[in-house]
Amino acid sequence: MQTDRKTQGILFNVQKYSVHDGPGIRTILFLKGCSLRCRWCSNPESQRLEPELAFNRDKCLGEDHCQRCHSVCPNQALGVAQDGKMHWIADNCRQCHACAQVCPNKALIVYGYKATVEQALRWVEEDEAFYSRSGGGVTLSGGEPLVQSDFALALLRESKRRRIHTCIETCGMVPWHVIREAAQHLDHVLYDVKLADSEKHRAATGAGNEVILDNLRRLKREYPNLPITVRTPVIPGINDTPEDIRSIAQIVKDLGGTRYELLGYHRMGTPKYVYLGRSYGVTEQNLPEERLGQLRALARQVLTGAEETAQGVCAGA
Repeated sequence: MQTDRKTQGILFNVQKYSVHDGPGIRTILFLKGCSLRCRWCSNPESQRLEPELAFNRDKCLGEDHCQRCHSVCPNQALGVAQDGKMHWIADNCRQCHACAQVCPNKALIVYGYKATVEQALRWVEEDEAFYSRSGGGVTLSGGEPLVQSDFALALLRESKRRRIHTCIETCGMVPWHVIREAAQHLDHVLYDVKLADSEKHRAATGAGNEVILDNLRRLKREYPNLPITVRTPVIPGINDTPEDIRSIAQIVKDLGGTRYELLGYHRMGTPKYVYLGRSYGVTEQNLPEERLGQLRALARQVLTGAEETAQGVCAGA
């Protein structure tokens, strides 16, 4: 439909040749906005819906070589640090982005830009040959892509009209009617379940998990033929205990016919917190690969019933 092609939303990245976010080779469209505030979020620039300014001071040329940003800022949000580089006063910034437009070295950048469905899918279609050979397509990610529901749904509808394989990465923290509409145009769902305990979930993400788990169960029940992969990012000090993983794996087992993956934790997003003038919410170091392997083995045991069998043998002995 012409209306869908003209629907506009806000992206913050387009990543090509991904092989970890759905089947085959994929192009990922990252939509701004999220309904959670996970303490470990690797894409903090995705959380707020609107475009936002960021500052990488390592790229700043300094006052001796450039003063362009100072001359255009109307809000006194830019000062000079002792080393001569620009100092961004985030509390004074009104997000007019005039400074980013004149910064010659891209020390000041804006996360987020408007795009229509037609523009976004034009980028996706540049790699059609890879999709047909590998079974790939487009994946909507974020943030939580369904926060921009009109844009996300229009992207999915138009993708299916163009016979592009569709996938979504979702945390499920959106109204059920939005997920139900999306499911009608999806070929695969990557569904995050971060914690089984609602209070622990609230402490780690800012919200309980009742809506998330209810939506997951309804999705499986009403769309039994839609492939769903439940994924858990394993975060040290948040959800890396055997009890945490066992509880989530049991939820997945009860769904029936659903894949489950544990994702390793990384800290690659931490510099972006500095650029945005925010604090990172997790202090733990990377999760040892051996530890992740043990938790993956435990999840497999729960899903296959091997753990119950072992417990039964012990009890019988």
